Amino acid sequence: MRLLASALLTVSLAGIGSQAEAQPAQTLKVNYNLSLAGLPLGKADLSSTFTGPKYEMQGSVKLSGLVKMITGGKGAGTASGTIAGAQPQPRGFAVNTKSSGEQRVVRMALDEGNVAEVEVVPPIEAKEDRVPVKEADKKGVIDPLSALIMPAVASKSLTDQANCNRTIPVFDGGARQNIVLSYSETKTIKVPGYSGPVLVCNVRWVPISGHRPQRATVKFMQENRDMNVWLAPVEGPRVLFPIKVVVRTMIGMGELEAASWSVEGNGAAATAGRGTKGREPVRAGAGQ
Repeated sequence: MRLLASALLTVSLAGIGSQAEAQPAQTLKVNYNLSLAGLPLGKADLSSTFTGPKYEMQGSVKLSGLVKMITGGKGAGTASGTIAGAQPQPRGFAVNTKSSGEQRVVRMALDEGNVAEVEVVPPIEAKEDRVPVKEADKKGVIDPLSALIMPAVASKSLTDQANCNRTIPVFDGGARQNIVLSYSETKTIKVPGYSGPVLVCNVRWVPISGHRPQRATVKFMQENRDMNVWLAPVEGPRVLFPIKVVVRTMIGMGELEAASWSVEGNGAAATAGRGTKGREPVRAGAGQ
């Protein structure tokens, strides 16, 4: 479930900062249904606000029915940062999850893609077979929520198949992994609030560190070839965002599928920018 949930939740600009503040905001709101092996599992809500090159995200997941009774599973997270080039540059990330009576809080601050500070409460249990996380594994990374934002490849249209082909370096506070996407096909989809083309991208999960390679679930996911994400375009900030995620698990197919999709506000297209020196310091929990 942790892997499925991850599959399913920077920079101040000198010289143009005041212009970015003046740009109108645009907010994408997506409500998802979660299912596993064809059975309803719960719901997830994501809200992403884009103001110029800056973004702020809020998300929550709540399990339902028997699963909720057994695990009490729920979670909420926030992330913020800047869209710079072909990937986000997050500044703050925080997530609070609860399942089977256990609760964990992760707070992380990043600067130009490098982890500046991270706090995990309670700490992840040390295991002899766990692959150690090196300092190099915390550089050039994206948090799990920000990883859902996929800026268009420069000069390409939002539905160009090249937008599928990317590797997303994710660090969740305890483990480092690459999410490798490749183009599969283009489909037309219709959900309340959106009707049009989506890119279907094949997904591979490649663990780097923080994982336990001998665990059956890790081996299964590492060899899993039955995962894909359907990306819908968001014209204003020129990004793609998941409208559907399909992951084969050890007990059946898991799906995260949009039940509704809305874009509010008249935000102008966000412009990717480059960070400069002299930004304010970042602190863990800055994304809250």
